[in-house]
Amino acid sequence: MVMKSYKWDHLTMQETHQRMLAPLIASPDGMITIDPSEFPKKGNESVGVARQYCGNLGKVDNCQSGVFVGYTSDKGYGLLACRLYMPEKWFSEEQKKRRTANLVPEDLVFETKQQIALKLVDDVMATGLFPAKWLGADASFGRDLEFLNSLPETLSYFVSIPSDTQVFIKKPRTGLPPYKGRGRRPTKICVLPGQPQPQTVAQLAKSNRISWKPVVVAEGAKGPIIAKVARMRIYLSRDGLPEADEQWLFLRKNADGQVKFAISNAPKNISMAELIKASTMRWPIEQCFNEGKDQVGMDYYEHRSWPAWHRHMTFVFLALH
Repeated sequence: MVMKSYKWDHLTMQETHQRMLAPLIASPDGMITIDPSEFPKKGNESVGVARQYCGNLGKVDNCQSGVFVGYTSDKGYGLLACRLYMPEKWFSEEQKKRRTANLVPEDLVFETKQQIALKLVDDVMATGLFPAKWLGADASFGRDLEFLNSLPETLSYFVSIPSDTQVFIKKPRTGLPPYKGRGRRPTKICVLPGQPQPQTVAQLAKSNRISWKPVVVAEGAKGPIIAKVARMRIYLSRDGLPEADEQWLFLRKNADGQVKFAISNAPKNISMAELIKASTMRWPIEQCFNEGKDQVGMDYYEHRSWPAWHRHMTFVFLALH
């Protein structure tokens, strides 16, 4: 009951945590990181619980899901802010009694994880405590072009993408296809005949267009972690048409042969070394989740209410700090 109903402001505690953490890890070349994390739950009473994808289990199951914002620099890393994701069905009239019992704010409306993340990033940047050059996110955000186009222009993003993401190597000419003299005249813009067609990044990784380079990407507990990396300029495909701006496609092949893909809107003249460094800066938020769940009980709670969930996560931030 203390975590649910006592009158204390978790946002104020979160701001205090940020002010304490900033002098230790803030750096002009830092990266703001975004990632969801799930918490398996039984029953239907816990706030925001629903059958949804659960990363812990690798499948759709009953769980809660939060959107978290972290920060990484050469000085260190940490979690800064979070918000519980509320599935849309929680805002139905049938769920009103449950929302009230769990002290869900009356003015809260449904927002996607991408919309929540944008607000959290804006809040962190508004503090002025965590200067950043980069923004990193996993593929659930990297595949969303509307989200990427809504990010602050002062940040270069480096985000993971799924292997089936389609891209153009060269920007094709588009327009209305020639009228063949029968039926309706074409009205939909498309890639014109004879022009380059999109292909998946997985197909690209297997082509002779990729020139792999072995590099040390990080220092592990057992020594240097070596992977093969490559990059090339591409245009993302949206509904079969190229996006206006060219981007970097970054590929990393691990020792087991698995290839990871990311895109970045970093400047064309950025060095390969800078992209390699950016590729390693998103993973500390995953480390925060691992440390939080293994060591300080991030996923070990029985709270059901909106205030209690956020207060628990604030304590986790402080414990990790």
